[in-house]
Amino acid sequence: MIAPWTATVLTLFPEMFPGPLGHSLAGKALERGLWRLETVDIRAFARDKHRSVDDAPFGGGPGMVLRPDVVDAAIAGIAGRPGPLLYLSPRGHRLDQERVARLSEGPGVRLLCGRFEGVDERVIEAHAIEELSLGDFVLSGGEPAAIALIDACVRLLPGVIGDAAAVAEESFTGNLLEYPHYTRPQEWRGRAVPEILISGHHDKVRQWRQAQAEAATQTRRPDLWQRYLARKRDRH
Repeated sequence: MIAPWTATVLTLFPEMFPGPLGHSLAGKALERGLWRLETVDIRAFARDKHRSVDDAPFGGGPGMVLRPDVVDAAIAGIAGRPGPLLYLSPRGHRLDQERVARLSEGPGVRLLCGRFEGVDERVIEAHAIEELSLGDFVLSGGEPAAIALIDACVRLLPGVIGDAAAVAEESFTGNLLEYPHYTRPQEWRGRAVPEILISGHHDKVRQWRQAQAEAATQTRRPDLWQRYLARKRDRH
């Protein structure tokens, strides 16, 4: 039997999990055994009686830094768990849907959640840890980012979303933002649903949605738009 996709999280706050991951699609999939979640308390690997995990930075400055010996021991403790070792950090490469898709196709992920000023650089170098960022902003720790990454991966796993076609038309698929959606009532506060959507012409609806997706991407995300155009040129 093939083992389910597994997320192993190294954290100082294991009580933050599963959190949102225990609800909705991810929570139901967790109950059904479509994926596994394991949290490992970094503090359990501290060696002194005070269970110290951090210390002041060399060179001075504010804040504290996670000790390399403690983090190294924690990483060694999950050596047999599946998936790449990733560190959630504002310095990391920007996480995107393409990377999420590749991670979801693998056996799982091992996530290191930083706190304070971060992790001693030497342990990052020693383990060749890949750093990933959700965006150009700073969180109080890596846990919210880990939850977001796991959720993004889990929803792509087979059987999690009932209609697989729903995933194929989402934002960032093919470097486009998603087209706008409408539902009942047909008229609301003087605003009517676009006529094309109630015309019954499926080909015209598809063309309208494609045009809307392209227009939204060009206006809101010119970076994605350029990638879309480049890929389109490569296909021709």
